[in-house]
Amino acid sequence: MGSGSASSDSSSSSTLALRVARLFGDVRAGEAATAGLMMVNLFSLMLAYYLIKTVREPLILTTGGAELKSYAAAAQAAVLMGAVPLYSWFSSRVDRTRLIRGVTLFFLVCIQLFCLGAWLKMPMLGFVFYVWVGIFSLAMIAQFWSFANDAYSQESGERLFPVVANGAILGSVVGSYGASWLFKFELSPVVILEIATATILVHLALYAVVGRRLQNEAQRGASAQPTEALSRRDGFALVFAKPYLRLIALLLILLNVVNTTGEYILSSSVLERAASAFQAAALAGSNLDRDAFVSNYIGTFYGEFFTWVNIAGVVLQAFVVARIVKYTGIAGALLALPIVAFGAYGLVAAGAGFAALRVSKTMENATDYSVMNTARAMLWLPTTRDEKYKAKQALDTFFVRLGDVISGGLVFLGTTWLGWGVPQFAYANVVVVLAWLALAWLIVRAYREISAA
Repeated sequence: MGSGSASSDSSSSSTLALRVARLFGDVRAGEAATAGLMMVNLFSLMLAYYLIKTVREPLILTTGGAELKSYAAAAQAAVLMGAVPLYSWFSSRVDRTRLIRGVTLFFLVCIQLFCLGAWLKMPMLGFVFYVWVGIFSLAMIAQFWSFANDAYSQESGERLFPVVANGAILGSVVGSYGASWLFKFELSPVVILEIATATILVHLALYAVVGRRLQNEAQRGASAQPTEALSRRDGFALVFAKPYLRLIALLLILLNVVNTTGEYILSSSVLERAASAFQAAALAGSNLDRDAFVSNYIGTFYGEFFTWVNIAGVVLQAFVVARIVKYTGIAGALLALPIVAFGAYGLVAAGAGFAALRVSKTMENATDYSVMNTARAMLWLPTTRDEKYKAKQALDTFFVRLGDVISGGLVFLGTTWLGWGVPQFAYANVVVVLAWLALAWLIVRAYREISAA
């Protein structure tokens, strides 16, 4: 009787877990535990990243200066020109498990070297670390989704990726607040980096656990793919050889041009508001330090802004994304962000005020972090194993940063030579979004054709 009772309790727990999982997506019997572990694995990665991301600010400001931050995107793109072929070379010589373990351990060694450099107070460490963090985040997140695309079939991936992606946005929220909490306790950046190291080790261990479960589930639909070494082809060569991948490369460039230019529009508007608020306070007779007032105004704004972006992103990811995918497929997921962006920058170009800009940018960022991130992961489901690992690394690292570089050039051109203000940059974004929409639809058609082949 005891054995039967234990079996009944286990069955009840499994049923409860499945019911909970189905609140967030189309999860079927036998899938909840593995999907949950995948979500926790992504959560651990994003938690570590946000701890590291927060540390990079004091490091670059104290060892390199704020002006060096403007060169980071170009430096990252230059480094990635060599890193992507190196990744392709390594992935061609090892199986999936050794690839993931090798890349992760490489980044862990880098963290320890940065800790040593901070202890030795090495010059220019902040700038090098800033560049490294941008590469670390893109490469490690791309690697996770390469693994997920390799592990799940297209059918199961389309259903479960919206569930798994909850880990990304939850990890971002907890990581950002956790980093702030750790700094309030006056822990040094080196200590926080060591906490991030421990979190990444958990992330690496979860790969092994998930890998074993996927092997066991191979006969139940969520099939694990072979783990043999990949071909000798280079990631960039794979991208340029296939029209579908070239379209995705262009999409990522346009997406990041719009997003980075939009961040400039918001930040310049916040600076104007801060200056106006200080002038009003000064006219009212307040004896204030201008730099301190403006700094506090900007910090308060962005603290509230990021809070609402996170809240909206969590709600969208948990309760909306899976339903968009279920009822509209890849089309709805891929077109959602450019439609939101078109409305946001259209309002700004038409002369909408700061409040409208704030709300619009909040929804754009929240949609990007939830719906669009899931769509980007789904795009790789019908591709080959070579493309899932090598081409994805090239697209999610180099081409993403290339979009940032192009946006930086646009901002430089607009502010230095053309005398553009916020409305003109918003108009420029509207034009880019129109091209983005057309490109997204071409990708939807290509995705369906490849899936049907």
